[in-house]
Amino acid sequence: MDLTYSDTEQAFRAEARGWLEANVPTGLASGDTAEGFAQHLEWEKLLHEARWAVVSWPEAYGGRDASIWEWLIFEEEYYRAGAPMRVTQNGIFLLAPTLFEFGTPEQQDRVLPRMAAAEDLWCQGWSEPGAGSDLAATKSRAVRDEEAGGWRLTGQKTWTTRGAFCTHMFGLFRTDPESERHRGLSYFMVPLDIDGVTVRGFDRLDGDEGFAEVFLEDAFVPDDAVIGDVDAGWKVAMATTGSERGLTLRSPGRFLSAAERLIELAAERGEAATPLLRDRVARAWIDAEAYQLFTLEQVTAISEGTQTGARSSLNKIFWSELDVRLQETALDLLGPAAELEGPWSRGFLFALAGPIYAGTNEIQRNIVAERLLGLPRK
Repeated sequence: MDLTYSDTEQAFRAEARGWLEANVPTGLASGDTAEGFAQHLEWEKLLHEARWAVVSWPEAYGGRDASIWEWLIFEEEYYRAGAPMRVTQNGIFLLAPTLFEFGTPEQQDRVLPRMAAAEDLWCQGWSEPGAGSDLAATKSRAVRDEEAGGWRLTGQKTWTTRGAFCTHMFGLFRTDPESERHRGLSYFMVPLDIDGVTVRGFDRLDGDEGFAEVFLEDAFVPDDAVIGDVDAGWKVAMATTGSERGLTLRSPGRFLSAAERLIELAAERGEAATPLLRDRVARAWIDAEAYQLFTLEQVTAISEGTQTGARSSLNKIFWSELDVRLQETALDLLGPAAELEGPWSRGFLFALAGPIYAGTNEIQRNIVAERLLGLPRK
């Protein structure tokens, strides 16, 4: 693994740093509120206009044809500059890699440019009342309509992040009524403004209003709404969850930046930063550096044609638990003032969801045990 950057990559970093330092907004409200979501969209449209929204995509889709190494550089600079989390991330970081791998050229041409421009906004249709971490228990169904040339969707999706604000949803539906578990599922793209779709938002305990339930009753979508082969959606969905658990959703830049801010906070707190708390700060910094090195090793393997596979589960366990420890340390440094310190307290609340979404860490540990360590299934 070569840890040095070429002159071209260093020039890319300098260009990204200069643009971000000049343009990153401050004072945005939470992207999970209607006001904040609108503010974030303005920022992301500016990113798109400057061709920084999807740097690794082809130029035809709004990108820069950047290498995966350059994408990592951009992510480092993005979070170094204090830029906000992306409200378009479910589309750009999860659906887009799936479309590049399994989508038809027509689907890519139709969906990707509008996604990059923040014109079509995507949420995930994974969880259901009886299918949370056990995605294979999906019961929402799609029935073939031969005369109309498409599918009629019925079911319910829940815990749909930012579903109240999005225009489209992607997710799994059972297309073979006789099938069970992983078989007979298909991967659909669903506009949320069509007949038969009801989006019902609900507030979280922290006051954010972006979560939603999505109800479908005989909602019609055409054949080209299916990504990959009919009844073979599990393979497609695993590619998406691999992106969600792996490096595309949580690049090292985010945690490196947070660790640096934690060091600054410890310095500001002076004597309140006890030796034990300083040790925890040091561990957070070391773990963030370790995550970066692990990611660089993964990227090296990907560049040489190796698939990450079950290693994405190992990745997800590490970054999600690192995030919780990092935020907890910040709150302990702040003491009673933590209740008044918005960014760290909100970061902590969000971090608590990390070990749950993208497949609970208990499930991820089973995957690591069986597929990476070769331990027997219990």
